[in-house]
Amino acid sequence: MADKLFDLEGRVALITGSSGGLGKVLAEGLARSGVTVIINGRQGKKVETVVDSLKGMGYNAVPSLFDVTRPAEIQKAAEEVNARCGPPDIVINNAGINLRRPLEEFPEEDWDTILNTNLKSAYLVSRAFVKPMIRKKEGKIINICSLQSELGRKTIAPYAASKGGLKMLTRAMAAEWAEYNIQVNGIGPGYFRTELTRPLFEDVTFDRWLIDRTPAGRWGEPEELVGTVLFLASNASSYINGQVIYVDGGITAVI
Repeated sequence: MADKLFDLEGRVALITGSSGGLGKVLAEGLARSGVTVIINGRQGKKVETVVDSLKGMGYNAVPSLFDVTRPAEIQKAAEEVNARCGPPDIVINNAGINLRRPLEEFPEEDWDTILNTNLKSAYLVSRAFVKPMIRKKEGKIINICSLQSELGRKTIAPYAASKGGLKMLTRAMAAEWAEYNIQVNGIGPGYFRTELTRPLFEDVTFDRWLIDRTPAGRWGEPEELVGTVLFLASNASSYINGQVIYVDGGITAVI
């Protein structure tokens, strides 16, 4: 029974922003569990490299090039994906960016870019892929939120606003679609060692602050997010809806 609860063999998952970083790690974790993964990005060469790598390991992977902020591209990609490998059973809204600057100096265009990429894209992508889930009365949507869905920090106000909004969008999506047996939940990573955070963990002062601030006393490793994704993507989470699970070493648990 337990094995069937977590069985993902034969399912199809779209992971936005999966040509690198955490998205790539999540895609690899799902592929190892027998999922056909749809690798998304804007740069064809990066996407194909990930797809070829997964295929070389014996996994099923499909490329899907589109910009998560452009509705027409998303809709076209949805039609192509549905025709090529069937509608995804799992959609993971992972694409995101961050820019740092004091709030009073933040350019409006950068604010819009962050909000569009981190928040609006989850609405656009989910809207394009949810209709087959509604018809089938089954599906999983996982939004990659953040520690900043709960906590603010200097110089990243638009990022925090976007991730706080994504937490509430997760709940709103659950309110809309739970009746169709679609579970919509979020994952809130803390600080993980990735290329995106390299300037932070190579900063001795920040590194020391984070280790002292985190009850676990260390940075997270990207693979430590895979288990939560597998749980939320599987039947084991069939009655969990509108929640954000924080994978943060305990930061949100303490003052």
